[in-house]
Amino acid sequence: MATTASPEIAEPEAGNVSKYVEPDAAQYTRFPPRRKQLITFVLSICGLLTPVGSTTILAAIPEIASTYNTTGTVINISNAVYLVCMGISPSIWGPLSYIYGRRPNCIVSSVLFTAFSIGTALAPNLASFFIFRLLTALFGTAFFVVGTAAIGDIYAPTERGTSLSWFLSGTQIGPCFAPLLGGAIVNSTSSWRGIFWMQTGIGGLATILVFLCLPETIPSRAIDEMHHLSTAKRTTRFLYLLNPARVTVLLLSNPNLWMVGLASSALIFNMYSLLTPIRYILNIRFSLTSPLQSGFFFLAPGFGYLLGTCFGGRLSDLVVTRYIKKRGRRLPEDRLRAATLFLGGVSPVCMLVYGWTVEKRVGGIALPVIVMFIQGVSQLLSFPSLNAYCVDVAEDRSQSSMVVAGNYQIRYAFAAAGSIACLPGTEAIGVGWFSAISAIFLFVAMVLVQFVILYGERWRVGKGSRGGKQAADFCLSAAKPHEGE
Repeated sequence: MATTASPEIAEPEAGNVSKYVEPDAAQYTRFPPRRKQLITFVLSICGLLTPVGSTTILAAIPEIASTYNTTGTVINISNAVYLVCMGISPSIWGPLSYIYGRRPNCIVSSVLFTAFSIGTALAPNLASFFIFRLLTALFGTAFFVVGTAAIGDIYAPTERGTSLSWFLSGTQIGPCFAPLLGGAIVNSTSSWRGIFWMQTGIGGLATILVFLCLPETIPSRAIDEMHHLSTAKRTTRFLYLLNPARVTVLLLSNPNLWMVGLASSALIFNMYSLLTPIRYILNIRFSLTSPLQSGFFFLAPGFGYLLGTCFGGRLSDLVVTRYIKKRGRRLPEDRLRAATLFLGGVSPVCMLVYGWTVEKRVGGIALPVIVMFIQGVSQLLSFPSLNAYCVDVAEDRSQSSMVVAGNYQIRYAFAAAGSIACLPGTEAIGVGWFSAISAIFLFVAMVLVQFVILYGERWRVGKGSRGGKQAADFCLSAAKPHEGE
């Protein structure tokens, strides 16, 4: 993963940011601004799919458990399995997005997500419910990887954070508003199956938008570069590129990637450990009786995410522009500076206040609602920088989907852990101590991001982690055709 300048190269003289020219800048002018905005809008709608599927049922867990004669913990396990699949699938969609391009992957995933949502709505038993939910997660998560990479294809780094922030509005806001919709559906129909018919409708809308409005954004596809190879060599290259282990190798061999991945994981762990037990904790704490009432609590972080969307990406891009002006070149790690205060300061404090005020039964309903709102704002002020960094460090646009896939792979592994652990954890040690664990994780994540800010460039050029660079180079060496083939 090359950078625009190594530590041994003299710094360009600082000057006006307008004098800085982004390498391969022409690729970001292929689409007019309004077309880019339409692409971002479509990808944001598509980004709703899997997160909505992961949290819509949270307000209806007791009803689903009753239908299948099981417990709320078992249904929560289905949600954890869903999140595990969300963590596994990026290692498949990342390579496929590089091989075949963004648009074909979006079409396939949206169609199959819709089909499997129908299957979930009609599931006659617990086993089929698990299987169809698993399949919706596997196919719906494609938009996380493909959407982030596609935005990286069309927006220059100084604009990328703002666009990614709007894309993230779908992936982050959806999980908060979905439980309220789920609660309203259960409340009005006395059946949880309507939740998945709603999910089917959203999937159908996404499918139509992808067919009509989403062009191919990747500058070049690997499949087009393999036409001149023999059948045997083309098959070997295809299987190598499709190998999902490459995503994991790329992630683990680069300290800057897995540290930023852990920071994203801390935010996602925090989000799911906060949202998952609301029905079981806040309903009891405030003597609420219906799914709709508990669903209103999800609005607090949801509106926080919405407000954070308006500022997080812009803040990220402003920091990038400021440091380009300061040093005369763009350093991807500078973007991370926009996230550290919120990641390691505001978010942990909110979790501590939330957990202990609920634990000690002080502050009434207003206090947890306020801190959940602030927590939502803080998360969306952090996420655009972390996501955009994954695209920024992939100087070759064709490799961006691989880097993004690794980040989503690790973050949803922790999301699954948070979903599994939250109910048993709060029952065992209390919501206060469990929130404290989440706060500590966030603070440690901020420390890791600070290390990336200080040493990330050195790691990327191999000075600080020569073995990691060699492993990454080997991992990516087959991405381009070799001479003589």
